[in-house]
Amino acid sequence: MISNFKERGLEQVELFLSDGFVGIKDMLKQYYPKSKFQRCLVHVMRNIKGKVRVSDHKEALDDFKQVHKQS
Repeated sequence: MISNFKERGLEQVELFLSDGFVGIKDMLKQYYPKSKFQRCLVHVMRNIKGKVRVSDHKEALDDFKQVHKQS
């Protein structure tokens, strides 16, 4: 996918958002070494929910949102 972007003429990517599938960061560095990578917040929040008890979902996500808002 990333190599296809390059072949089609995309010269530079400033920020790449993804769900974090395996190998994406390495491919990005190979084709667009100056770009930054950020994991999609929806996927991060889904991962957090998958790691905590259901009864703690709201508190954990509220805490994450507060941390994420910090500069």
